[in-house]
Amino acid sequence: MKLNRRHFMAASAGVAATTLAAPHVYAASHGGKPKVVVIGGGAGGATAARYIAKDADGAIDVTLVEPTRTYYTCFFSNLYIGGFRTIESLAHSYGTLASEYGINVIHDYAVGVDRDAKTVTLAGGDTLPYDRLILSPGIDFVDGSVPGWDVTKQNAMPHAYKAGSQTELLKAQIEAMPEGGLFAMVAPPNPYRCPPGPYERVSMVAHLLRDINPTAKILIIDPKEKFSKQGLFEEGWNNNYPGMVERIGPDFGGNNVSVNADEMTVDIDGSVEKVDVCNVIPAMKAGIICEAAGINDGNWAPVSPHTMQSRADENIYVLGDASAQGDMPKSGFSANSQAKVAAMSVRAALTDSKMFPAKYSNTCWSLIDTDNGVKVGASYEATDEKIASVESFISQPGEDAALRKQTYEESIGWYEGISADIFG
Repeated sequence: MKLNRRHFMAASAGVAATTLAAPHVYAASHGGKPKVVVIGGGAGGATAARYIAKDADGAIDVTLVEPTRTYYTCFFSNLYIGGFRTIESLAHSYGTLASEYGINVIHDYAVGVDRDAKTVTLAGGDTLPYDRLILSPGIDFVDGSVPGWDVTKQNAMPHAYKAGSQTELLKAQIEAMPEGGLFAMVAPPNPYRCPPGPYERVSMVAHLLRDINPTAKILIIDPKEKFSKQGLFEEGWNNNYPGMVERIGPDFGGNNVSVNADEMTVDIDGSVEKVDVCNVIPAMKAGIICEAAGINDGNWAPVSPHTMQSRADENIYVLGDASAQGDMPKSGFSANSQAKVAAMSVRAALTDSKMFPAKYSNTCWSLIDTDNGVKVGASYEATDEKIASVESFISQPGEDAALRKQTYEESIGWYEGISADIFG
């Protein structure tokens, strides 16, 4: 069955849609109706805000804090680089969440959390009280993880891992490469946000270069011994972009790399390469507000698999990329799935509605070339220890063109469906 918008929304509603607000509403700790503050307006945060507001039917005040007025999805941003999407097709606004669901959307940065007072401080100086707080801030980068690079160098060596202007910049740099030039990617260590997956990005860069600069080369410097869908990508690169892509793994120095943005060089275990474009994707950590809230354990925020509640504070939930939850990848699909479980838990706590057992799912699609899509995914269940994979699937090497085209078309339907499910 082709996965279109209607099918996705029907299938993905899951247990959250079966939860109805009950008559009893708990008294808010700050007076009036119970208050939920959601920080981060991406696939996790916006979904949670929408489902809480929709299913609580006015019984809960929901505030969404997101600094950007236009949100560009990381998922499908590689397809913009490859020429399959426009940047406008990745852009979404928050108007429907405000006008149709009554969500108070505040465009500001959250800079502090007082867990004792149950308040959030914004950069503009306002303080927001909450009864439940949902953190879905995405990623930040680990300082010093790629020597020679920090965010002050991101214009010279873009990461393009927060979609929008960085994505546009990286594509413009690729298009401006000299004939026969060298594109280098410093790939991230595990765990990392995906999408935009590094290896789909390589495929899309190769697709673009094959059309405009066919003698150009791509160099992947990778600290990992292996990566997701590796056989599928390597088969695709050999079949569609022969001789263009080279990968240096840890056996050949891929785990000992530094960069010089002023000189546009990459040092790989003592061997210096002059490059024309360098896509540096550093090691990642939970968005900094999780650290400010004091709920991190290392770089990530551990959660209860049953509810997505922080293991450090039951009044705080952590979704998507920022959470340490077990087997689920750090994907938009995962964040959307987790948001519905968290929304159900919040409504159960604040309106005495029924809580059903948590169920999660994920699929990650990647495009290798025109109409050549592959995917990997799984369904999950909550154990006391972690969110555990219970059944998985993956595309296979050598699949025929019709199946690969069907997989790509399925991903288009998914994008339409999940965008509507997130932003209304």
